[in-house]
Amino acid sequence: MTRRRLTLVAGLALAITASLVTPGFGQKGNLASDSARINTLRSAGKYSEALPLAQAMVASLEKTTNNRDLAGALNNLAQIHADQGYDDQAEPIYKRAIALMEKGTGLDSVEIAPVLNNLAALYQRQSRLTEAEPLFKRALAVREKALSREHPDVGQSLNNLGTLYVKQQHYADAEPLFQRALAIYQKVGGPEHPAVATLLNNLGQLYRDLNRDAEAEAPIRRSLAIREKVLGPDHPDVARSLNNLAGLYEHQQRYADAEPLYRRALAIRERALGPDHPDVATSTSNLAYFLYASGRNADALPLAERTLRNDRAQLRVVLPVLFAARQQHLLPDDKALDGALAAIQRGTQSSAASAVNKLAVRLAAGSDRLAELVRRDQDLAAESEALDKAIIVAVSKQSAQRDVPAEQRSRARIATIANERAGLQKTFTVEFPDYASLSNPLPLAVKDIQPLLSADEAMVLFSVVDKQSHVIAITREGVEWKEIPLGADALAQKVTAFRRGLDVGKARDASGKSGLFDLALANELYVALLGPVEALTKDKRNLLVVPSAALTALPFHLLVTEKPQAAIPDTLDGYRGAAWLLRRQAVSVLPSVVSLKSLRAFARRDQGVKPMTGFGDPVFNPALEGPADRRAANGKVAARSIVTSAYTDFWRGAGVDRARLAQALPQLPDTADELNAVAKDVGAAAADIHLGRDASETTLKRAALAQYSIIYFATHGLVAGDIKGLGEPSLALSIPEQPTELDDGLLTASEVAQLKLNADWVVLSACNTIAGDMPGAEALSGLARSFFYAGARALLVSHWAVDSEAATRLTTSTFELLKNEPEIGRAEALRRAMLAYVDDTSSPRNAYPAMWGPFALIGEGEVR
Repeated sequence: MTRRRLTLVAGLALAITASLVTPGFGQKGNLASDSARINTLRSAGKYSEALPLAQAMVASLEKTTNNRDLAGALNNLAQIHADQGYDDQAEPIYKRAIALMEKGTGLDSVEIAPVLNNLAALYQRQSRLTEAEPLFKRALAVREKALSREHPDVGQSLNNLGTLYVKQQHYADAEPLFQRALAIYQKVGGPEHPAVATLLNNLGQLYRDLNRDAEAEAPIRRSLAIREKVLGPDHPDVARSLNNLAGLYEHQQRYADAEPLYRRALAIRERALGPDHPDVATSTSNLAYFLYASGRNADALPLAERTLRNDRAQLRVVLPVLFAARQQHLLPDDKALDGALAAIQRGTQSSAASAVNKLAVRLAAGSDRLAELVRRDQDLAAESEALDKAIIVAVSKQSAQRDVPAEQRSRARIATIANERAGLQKTFTVEFPDYASLSNPLPLAVKDIQPLLSADEAMVLFSVVDKQSHVIAITREGVEWKEIPLGADALAQKVTAFRRGLDVGKARDASGKSGLFDLALANELYVALLGPVEALTKDKRNLLVVPSAALTALPFHLLVTEKPQAAIPDTLDGYRGAAWLLRRQAVSVLPSVVSLKSLRAFARRDQGVKPMTGFGDPVFNPALEGPADRRAANGKVAARSIVTSAYTDFWRGAGVDRARLAQALPQLPDTADELNAVAKDVGAAAADIHLGRDASETTLKRAALAQYSIIYFATHGLVAGDIKGLGEPSLALSIPEQPTELDDGLLTASEVAQLKLNADWVVLSACNTIAGDMPGAEALSGLARSFFYAGARALLVSHWAVDSEAATRLTTSTFELLKNEPEIGRAEALRRAMLAYVDDTSSPRNAYPAMWGPFALIGEGEVR
């Protein structure tokens, strides 16, 4: 059902967008008629005629003070860009139109709704659903307040919100919205209105999603008939209905009926929209997958290759087509593999990978001046993006909740940033003409990757899509590409089940068994994920994993390579003898394929670098003055997470109640011992180890961090969503008696990104520091992303709430091993430290994976 759903969403009539002929236009005859002509041309797909007219109208209105009419003209111009697939041009124009419309008509004016809808529709096309939803909801609220319940504009907003719910798979929420909108349009516009066709199409698609195929065909066929009659046989909306009806026939295995519809839909879109339009790529992909699924891969291949050339390949289509083409010798092995690698690298760019790319650009810049300018440009871009998102959040709110002066200040700052970045771009062009090639790295091919690997390394790359996934393994000597018969939903469920047993609180005894770590599932995942490429990878000492989707949250070193005697042993000691992957290989995680090159190409060469600075044993409760007080108050060793109160207890008003949080966070006095031990091993000066009150944001932010090779945090890690009011992951440092903007005790991911580092290794000996930047987000998107952006080449992060005593033992042991044998590298040192822990028979708890296995190495794990 999942593949079917993705096909249908691609062909879904997304949001009904709205052009504007504002009342202001109506008072000026030429403006009104020109606006109507522009929209008629746009609706007919005659963009080359509509665009210059829309641009001329905007230019004319720029000379006036009429914000309302200018906003309407900008909205119509943005729609022309969006209709042609140029969302990057449309988005800023929509945003400017919203600002002008609010200024010209007021925050609660119903005239703002069309532009809100159009910007939301753009976000929806880009799968930015969390940004689209509040805009659609505000547009609906404004219209329901100002208009009658049966007004067609209310129907438009109901439809738009319904399409969003379909994207979110909230089908039960979508159906009543579509039904209500359909009733409105049938009453107001008659049974053959184009909007009726859109609603019928969407209802038919929804029924197909719900496996109600018997109900789906009639509304889709009726939608097609209306569109052909009213819009003409070559209109892009006709192609949408054709595509959707073809998808239904394909699902019903009526292949002879489906193929001509797919082909006609593609032909219409190519004629009306041009070869580079996203809708043309969607139709091309749909036809390619249909042909592949029908056993005609030779016909599917040129279509899939076309989407690859246009950088619009859908992984769910192109990977199986290329895989089959390789097996059937329709393509040379190397060409099929490199095509798949390019598609994966372009299609699964995580935020952590993007951060590494930005770091690599600065490192590759070489000259101090260029590196400084690049960092400035990247920081300005990040600031502008954050301000822009905040404005969109504000625009989505009701007028009573708005802070208009703050929004105006943000817009002014964005304009200032745009001017400064324009100046920087000119500098890059004139002084550093090669910068453009640095800032847009191309995907790596197999021949590029193999020389980067040592003789003892294997890289394993995963692409998780739809019904099945793919694994590509690469060593210096060879390459393997295999299919995995598990799709995104199945893998997410298995990874969630896998992680349920990784709770240090369960490492007491195995008497109950329920909830303990499942060795059989760990073996099942090994067989599925690494088993297909085992022959190529198993003898390599180091395994470099490039995960995607749910696999970013999978601790690969805890996979089990042989079938266990029991899924859950009778005693905790029984876990010791499991065939852990860790016993065979050291595991490092890479955010992306290209990050291997990025991180290895620029090893630190500075002279006189200081070995380490560290922050630990923070004072969470100012009443506890010294280390002795904190040890006495602690009483027992804590896990590095909040375990003493309900998270909602720390919520007060609009943010975190830091006073309550300070009382609840368990002190971590043993982290002082951890830091001092590691400092001794690496030769760090006592002055560079910050403990107690000195382990503060103030100390951190004022330190010259770029001079340290290792930056070490031993404290609590707070995950976004764990504490109500905490919007992003954070590290807990000493909480001051009087919080300030500089120092409130919580070092957030966004504050980390502003640090200036040049670190070979950042150690986050805390709780779940691999987690995403919001609940449900991809792992590696939070603190990890920010530290890479700030200038780290490798991170030691934790997968779950670590036992503090265990964390101390594991990290100090890792650094002790590196001190004695520096040539073994970070990943191997961590592997040996974990093995020493699990093989220590002094306590049954030592064998339980939640105790010894929380840490993962992200980034460069070797000595360079």
